[in-house]
Amino acid sequence: MRNAILITGVLIALSAAVFAVRSNSTADTAKTGQPVQGKLETATFAGGCFWCMEHPFDELPGVVSVTSGYTGGHKKNPTYEEVSAGGTGHAESVQIIYDPSKIGYEKLLAVYWHNIDPTVKDRQFCDSGHQYRSAIFYHTEEQRKAALKSREALQMNKPFPGQIVTEITPATEFYPAEEYHQHYYKKNPIRYRFYRSSCGRDNRLKELWGNQAGH
Repeated sequence: MRNAILITGVLIALSAAVFAVRSNSTADTAKTGQPVQGKLETATFAGGCFWCMEHPFDELPGVVSVTSGYTGGHKKNPTYEEVSAGGTGHAESVQIIYDPSKIGYEKLLAVYWHNIDPTVKDRQFCDSGHQYRSAIFYHTEEQRKAALKSREALQMNKPFPGQIVTEITPATEFYPAEEYHQHYYKKNPIRYRFYRSSCGRDNRLKELWGNQAGH
């Protein structure tokens, strides 16, 4: 589905003669460009298209880097084509390196929930398949407890009908996606915005979360 949407988006972008400037930033470099001091921690989330999950976390103070990739599957070093076709068991995911002295895991969880549809299984918005499931991959026992607590609280206080079906599961090996996927929203802003709109992501998030969508 995403490829079909993007083909249309490319045509629109070309007809407008607008070209995005490729970013040379890497996911392993602190956003500030300054050395990061203190112990850093890792969080991994799946919420459908990883392009759309990078942006919300990238802007948070205390987040050092956000990397798009694949996790939760059984094939080593999977490619985008293999994961998007299904069958590898992986989910499109983002791995976040953050400074716990500046931002807590609970805040990351809150941002995560408000950027997904937790009521659907093996699908997020227009993308269907197990590779587009929503999942929290915890790295520590503390993260597991925090994730369970946040899911229980959401189930009790959610502003929408339906059960929460988002998985909470141990983190496994994370494979960074191909370079052209990293920070796609910066490299190809027109195509990115077209995809989000065409996929119905923003409308559905607003329907679920109201003014809290994306925050």
